[in-house]
Amino acid sequence: MKTAGIVVFPGSNCEHDVAEALAVVGMGSTMVWHGDQRLGGVDAVVLPGGFAHGDYLRPGAIARFSPVMAAVEEFARAGGPVIGICNGFQVLTEAGLLPGALRQNRGLKFLCTEVKTRVDSARSALTCGVATGTVLTLPINHFSGAYSCPPDTLAELRAEDRIVLRYVDNPNGSVDDIAGICSSTGNVVGLMPHPERACDPLGLQDGVRLWASLAATVAGAGADAAPASHRG
Repeated sequence: MKTAGIVVFPGSNCEHDVAEALAVVGMGSTMVWHGDQRLGGVDAVVLPGGFAHGDYLRPGAIARFSPVMAAVEEFARAGGPVIGICNGFQVLTEAGLLPGALRQNRGLKFLCTEVKTRVDSARSALTCGVATGTVLTLPINHFSGAYSCPPDTLAELRAEDRIVLRYVDNPNGSVDDIAGICSSTGNVVGLMPHPERACDPLGLQDGVRLWASLAATVAGAGADAAPASHRG
């Protein structure tokens, strides 16, 4: 069984949600403490949502200096899939593994709701099994979730097909409606919506399609490995 290491910082609160979502697509998981210096033999890494180190200074600013981040950076640079969700996305930008920054929401309001997002790139580890143009309903839960970057960075993201998710109806003032981006190699992905909270057969299920893409990536299976019941 392929296994993802879920990095736990002081203040993380979505690590068990991620573990349950991974189990839905047949992946195992192991918790990796932020003070560890090694990831172990994992096939993917997930930085979950929460409030790492209480979001002091700014979200992710302290977490990026945790000992485990050196191992995460090495794993990413070797081509390993690294997924940062919400606070995890913030940590990835602070660590320089993804460009840009997450600033406070438009109107300075904390948002906890469901949003429609559109898959705009299938070249990432988290979207390889989902056709572009597919609309997914996913929860958001953030105060500093508006993606921001300089014009030249935005132009680069567009030119390199690295904007993986866009909001259909922008809830937070994110530039170019961006909900998620990936690295130039597609293996590092950051997104503000929570796909792990959309894997319940009695509720939202669209997140399964993204986790199935990750499972396909680590299995080397390539495109559309999503269960038939979750294909559009």
